[in-house]
Amino acid sequence: MQPLLITLVLALGLWFDQTVDFWGQTLTNIGIWIFFLYLLKTSERSQQLGLVLCLLYATAGELFLSLVWGLYEYRLHNVPLFVPPGHVLLFTLGLYLAQKLPTWIIWVVPLVFSPYVLFTILHNLDTFGGLLFLTFVLCIIFGQDKQLYATMFMISLILEIYGTGLGNWTWSTQVPWTALTSTNPPACAGAFYCLLDLLVGATVRRLPLGNVATKRETQFCSVTS
Repeated sequence: MQPLLITLVLALGLWFDQTVDFWGQTLTNIGIWIFFLYLLKTSERSQQLGLVLCLLYATAGELFLSLVWGLYEYRLHNVPLFVPPGHVLLFTLGLYLAQKLPTWIIWVVPLVFSPYVLFTILHNLDTFGGLLFLTFVLCIIFGQDKQLYATMFMISLILEIYGTGLGNWTWSTQVPWTALTSTNPPACAGAFYCLLDLLVGATVRRLPLGNVATKRETQFCSVTS
């Protein structure tokens, strides 16, 4: 039930933000933050730390990538308040789905995407996507939560297509500070979510948590309950 609720909250929130005049973003901010706080309160202690870290990293990442670097721009030229907790909800959904999907997705996902990535690079359509794809592959090779990275890569692409399709945000087709090109959205935007998950997992494993378990399987306990 929880994964379905997360999907509905994200989908309806983005729709409200784009289609409801004036109050749309405010209602989305309130709704997603309430759901995030509920999720945080009802989660196991081992997962709460990961959720908070995800929120902090996502906030810093959004401020830099959107407002400083200018990789993409939200429709009101801000970083909506619902975006950081929205990343946490997507992270939680990824944790749930990663244990349900077969392990072969770890290598099938990069294999399926590689011809498209090569095509966009050769035709100068999305050279930035090539760097993102390389980042994703490195996460798969050297990261500990390989199945989670592959899962996040897929579901984040769905969210990117949905959000840009509605007009909630728009990616720049010319990457600032570089000569790289991009599409709206880049097909490999999920690499950013993989980096986010990698940072969260690495930080959790390095903190002195006493007898609080930090394995991903334990994190799943509260997600699937």
